[in-house]
Amino acid sequence: MKNKSISFDPAYTITPKLLDFIKKISTEIAILNTRRFPEVVLAEFERHAREISAFSSTSIEGNPLPLTAVKQILKNLPQNITNSQKEVVNYNDALVMLNEQLKKRKALPMSLSLILHIHEIIVRGLLSKGKCGTLREEPVFVNDPRRRKTIYWPPDHRDVLLLMNGLIDYMSQNVSKIDSIVLAGIFHKQFVAIHPFIDGNGRTVRLATKVLLAGMGLNTFNLFSFENYYNRNVTRYFQNVGVTGNYYDIAKTLDFTAWLEYFAEGILDELYWISKELNDVVIKPSTELKEYNKAMLAYIEKKGFITDREYAQITDRARPTRALDFNKMINLGYIKRFGKGKATYYKLKKIM
Repeated sequence: MKNKSISFDPAYTITPKLLDFIKKISTEIAILNTRRFPEVVLAEFERHAREISAFSSTSIEGNPLPLTAVKQILKNLPQNITNSQKEVVNYNDALVMLNEQLKKRKALPMSLSLILHIHEIIVRGLLSKGKCGTLREEPVFVNDPRRRKTIYWPPDHRDVLLLMNGLIDYMSQNVSKIDSIVLAGIFHKQFVAIHPFIDGNGRTVRLATKVLLAGMGLNTFNLFSFENYYNRNVTRYFQNVGVTGNYYDIAKTLDFTAWLEYFAEGILDELYWISKELNDVVIKPSTELKEYNKAMLAYIEKKGFITDREYAQITDRARPTRALDFNKMINLGYIKRFGKGKATYYKLKKIM
């Protein structure tokens, strides 16, 4: 039996500015996907991305912990954990879970069960058990703390499930029709408008949006931390993603265009940052590839494997240094050793 839903048909325009962002994003992704990076570098970047994401996404919601404290917490979990610390730990746990699933499947279809699972992890130990991973069953209000007044009245709790089903239906029906950036941005803002949970909406939607952005096809997606862009100017983020008034009064006139431009700009900003940082790290002496290292990789790319004898024929490296070269490339995660003794050969190691 098909789930009941309230249909969703967002209004937006693909402006020249938005189209330019989308084209530049596609170019950056293509460039990143054609490059290979040492596993040690990727592992370090993934850890750093989780730290930045956990810090930024919780900071947006008012968590007072500085980045240095977040790093320390994720490295060594305190014995008596505070709520602020738990927010960070929970966000990191959800990121780890999603990264592991995305490594296995490359893409996760958006579903209500996935959203509820993310929310359950996000608020675990922070809300009563019955409200973790459960759509709200009561009214909520969004207040402006500076003006000390309510600025937004989300939809009635009795409509939340219907609205969420409508949003998810829209995502599934358009996954191959609408650019993944546009689709993820639409999801993000409409989720905020629905406000489906009693608490944890912002953290949940930013994680769910990360799942949708995996559809961009970025091989190094686990290095991605677009939350950092929002946290650098929280006021601008809320001005773009937020809605004001009564949901039922604005739902049919809500335009997503300005938000989509801002959303795409943030994605591009993060891609530029990732590319620059990877370049800075890869050219360090310990990870920099010499011409003979590149010749080895080129030979394997062409033939499928390489032996020590073949490596000796394409370079002037002595036997002891050839052994060091192979070990370096293994340790950096570029190649893998097969066979033993004289039958030893090396092949490229698949990298995320």
